[in-house]
Amino acid sequence: MKGSDQQGKSNLAATSWALLGMLSYEYELSGYDIRKWIDWSMRFFYGSPAYSQIYSELRKLEQLGYVTSRVEDGGTRNRRLYKITEAGMDALTRWANESPLDPPVLKHSPLLRVTFGHLTTPARLKEMLQEHLAYADEMHRSAAKDAKWAKADPSWAYARVALQWAERYYANERELTLKMIKELDEAEAQFPRAGDGGQGKIPWPAPDYWYEIEKKAEADDA
Repeated sequence: MKGSDQQGKSNLAATSWALLGMLSYEYELSGYDIRKWIDWSMRFFYGSPAYSQIYSELRKLEQLGYVTSRVEDGGTRNRRLYKITEAGMDALTRWANESPLDPPVLKHSPLLRVTFGHLTTPARLKEMLQEHLAYADEMHRSAAKDAKWAKADPSWAYARVALQWAERYYANERELTLKMIKELDEAEAQFPRAGDGGQGKIPWPAPDYWYEIEKKAEADDA
């Protein structure tokens, strides 16, 4: 039983470490408080978990002895408040200092659509990229606003560094998207098309050719 407990502690999801990080300051927080803070900061670069996931991870952390909770009597509405334990702070500190970094995982839906652009039209691809451009614009504005107001308290100094990074990231995302929109015309002109009319097979090199190019690329690197 002890072995499985230790394994559970070492196999915490990234979200659990993020929640512990939210609780590493001096105040108790509710699940709602934690979600609000994530929306203000981490959503720009780490996503925003659903309330159900937050509460599920908090229950797990409590079972592991990393947090405690209590119900605060708020009159008409009670809320559960969470507080990090000494064991939780020790584990979190070790994670922050010793755990190896996972490489960022990029799941870029607009780029995936462009990769398979032969299944649609340049006009439709441009529409989708314009949607993404609007998203990047909004995220850039939001990150800039939150970075600005993170100056309100010195204890948010590190969070502000992350928010400033997010501001620059979405500014670059906007420029890269504009460049892609311009490059679609060139791709359309270069892409070989199936025979006129009908649903012909998409022209594509045979796998043997892929591997031939791979060998040439490796030789070029050498």
